[in-house]
Amino acid sequence: MLLIILFFISVLLIIHSYILYPYIIRFIAASKKNSNNDSDYQPYISILCSAYNEEKVIAERVENILNQNYDLNKIEFILGSDCSGDRTNEIILLLEKKYPWLKAKIYTERGGKAAVINKLVKEARYDILVFTDANTEFDKDALRLLVKGFNNPAVGGISGRLILNEPVSNKKESVEEKKYWDYEISIKQAEGRLGILIGANGGIFAVRKELFREIPIAKAVTDDFFISLCILSGNYKFLYCYDAFAIEEIGASVELEMKRKIRFAATNFQTVLFFRDLLFNRNLLVSFAFWSHKIIRWIVPFLFIIVIILNLLLLTSHEVFKYLFILQVCFYLSAFIGYIFSLFKIRITVFSVPYFFVLSNCALFIGYFRFLMGRHSVIWQSTPR
Repeated sequence: MLLIILFFISVLLIIHSYILYPYIIRFIAASKKNSNNDSDYQPYISILCSAYNEEKVIAERVENILNQNYDLNKIEFILGSDCSGDRTNEIILLLEKKYPWLKAKIYTERGGKAAVINKLVKEARYDILVFTDANTEFDKDALRLLVKGFNNPAVGGISGRLILNEPVSNKKESVEEKKYWDYEISIKQAEGRLGILIGANGGIFAVRKELFREIPIAKAVTDDFFISLCILSGNYKFLYCYDAFAIEEIGASVELEMKRKIRFAATNFQTVLFFRDLLFNRNLLVSFAFWSHKIIRWIVPFLFIIVIILNLLLLTSHEVFKYLFILQVCFYLSAFIGYIFSLFKIRITVFSVPYFFVLSNCALFIGYFRFLMGRHSVIWQSTPR
């Protein structure tokens, strides 16, 4: 009887994180009155960006800020080069001479993204910090829409929407990354409407400077996730602005995306150690979202192992377990076929979705053990997107 209970609890946790929670959080959010913020609030802002060997995109990143529908007199763009070895330093120093609102910071020792961000925050003059990446492209109204919610003093942070584009060369190789991201956006919208967004989009989000806590660099954490949880831990609202969007490209190959997922899995586990208070927060909705959207989802790889082992042990106890085992075999077989098809750059949804799901959970599994062994460095080469 105990094995049967453990089996169905494990199955229910998987179903809850991926299926039930999105519906529950959207239902709760739908019952909350949507406060339309039509203000033209345009505060002074400091835009911060850490770059490493970004000569191909860095000039475009600066020009993109120039073309924003925002008063440039209220903007400072602080761009930190983390000991770049290509032409990045040369390019941003030339651009600094051209644009008075651009400040170039050249660091001669590689410290990693988090270390650069910590330094840039100290350089920032203004109360609203906007974080972005070198390979991100803002929509022309992104800044204006992103920061206007800060006219509410209860709001500590706001994330914009990140749109992932598939490069033409990658159309057949991608394994449903974009579809999964669209699914995540729907969850982020609901959490944001409730002011409990669990994790910003690193390429486009803003926080109040007073709420920023120095990002730990002794052990690697996920910087945008850490900053986001600081806001929630301080009992401020973290919103999601769907209309403020930016664009990035999906990784050029499945292997690169896998490496990125493993790295973030390891650093996400490390990040949570600093915010154990959110697991049992006085705001029960925050804890519910934290457990459902993050913690349970991160242990899904282990739940799958438990489910298949228990299913084998229960195979002869009842007819239903035979069918459940066949269902699992069919699922993993579909994932394997999806893998084979991916080698030939063939995408068939019924196979590519299981493959993507299994691949993502393998990344979580590997990332967990890298976290345990401390094999996640604060210095890494960003995944080309």
